[in-house]
Amino acid sequence: MPGHFAGLRFASVLMQSSTTSSEGVGRDIVRTLVLAGPLIVGQVTSFGMNFVDTVMAGRLGMVDLGAIAVGSAIWSAGFLFALGVLLAVSATVSQLDGAGRRAQAGEFVRQALWLGVALGIGLFVLARQAGPVMIWMDVDPDVAELTIGYLKAISWGGPPLCAMMVLRFFSEGTGYTRPTMYVGVLGIACNIPLNYALMFGNFGMPAMGAVGAGWATTLVFWLQLLVLAGWIAWRPRYAPFALYARFSWPDRREIGALFKLGLPIGVMVFLEGGMFVAAALLVGTLGALPVAAHQVAMNWSGLMFMVPLGLAGAITVRVGNAIGRGDPLAARRAGLVGIGLAGGFGLISGAFMLAFPQQIAGIYTNDPAVLALAASLLLFAAVFQFTDCLQAAAAGALRGMKDTRIPMLYSVLAYWVIGISLGAYLTFRQEWGASGMWVGIIAGLSVAAVLLGARYWRLSRHPQPGS
Repeated sequence: MPGHFAGLRFASVLMQSSTTSSEGVGRDIVRTLVLAGPLIVGQVTSFGMNFVDTVMAGRLGMVDLGAIAVGSAIWSAGFLFALGVLLAVSATVSQLDGAGRRAQAGEFVRQALWLGVALGIGLFVLARQAGPVMIWMDVDPDVAELTIGYLKAISWGGPPLCAMMVLRFFSEGTGYTRPTMYVGVLGIACNIPLNYALMFGNFGMPAMGAVGAGWATTLVFWLQLLVLAGWIAWRPRYAPFALYARFSWPDRREIGALFKLGLPIGVMVFLEGGMFVAAALLVGTLGALPVAAHQVAMNWSGLMFMVPLGLAGAITVRVGNAIGRGDPLAARRAGLVGIGLAGGFGLISGAFMLAFPQQIAGIYTNDPAVLALAASLLLFAAVFQFTDCLQAAAAGALRGMKDTRIPMLYSVLAYWVIGISLGAYLTFRQEWGASGMWVGIIAGLSVAAVLLGARYWRLSRHPQPGS
């Protein structure tokens, strides 16, 4: 695959580059892993909430499992856009911190919080308008009814989730990533008993099935926001940023500048995530069995993706900080090392999925039909692990350089012109079923890995922030 050769090229560069000593690469690997470790744990535990929802819904039956599959897909469509826009916070804070302009970073985050609240309100509204989408996509009526209830419940978590993401990216931008791990662990620790109570009707609560999972997630988002805000106020390491030193009214110029920087990232993340969302919705038209199996395979591959996503966050911070302190060579090396680490994990993850598809599917369901189809789809998911990891890491490196516009255009081409178009053609015109959609996803991610990786390789020779 094209992405495979791109990964080999990056590995070759890391070994052969005359500007990078083996000791320098070793130090960069250690620093990246130390920074990324808490992010990976935080990402895995945050995604683990959806993993837990999926596993627990699988015990309720195909309809509840399908409702969480479709509901999560629609929720993700809006959340991924908001997440992408707010990713600009860590890139900007890391550069300001590297340049020693910490008070300016604090004011920037205060303005970012206003933007986060606005995006959260938009997410609330979007989640409550899903009915027409499911009618248009002809989602199974039983699944659609439960999905609407799930989305109405989780919609109340939009504002706290976005505000919490601003504070999280602020902390990550300063190079302090452990709070991401703490709130992630807290989230999954609370989500399990809340699901047990609200989905199955325990501890005197009504049994709400998939809808209960939505309410449980909302409660967790509010708790995570309160805990993270308190942590930042308590820890002295944040004092130089004076985040809570004063109140700042919205500044349209500052918020506009942040939105201008974050919008291409938001569109890019939305287009990538939207490819998976569209795939889930299109598979949803095939019936309850395919959508349940698709959710199992997609949920597991998404869980594995949390590792390169955590690495990407660390890469953004390391590249941005190096640029802020005026060290382009360190910025380039940090990006290439991170991309190499992500590619290595992709190979391991793919090999594991190829070796144990039945066992992985068995974690989610004991329905023989769902298990068999999900195991076959996991084989497709294994194929794109490598390229998915490469494109995520390369995108993180480019964000550290504040390079956002061209990567956005690459996303349109890779994920939609190629990925979804090919997947829909194979699924419906060639009647490949759910497998056809997964072939399209593989193609889209491979093209993205090549385009984003090549762009970072070229731009990192002469970094120009905001290019």
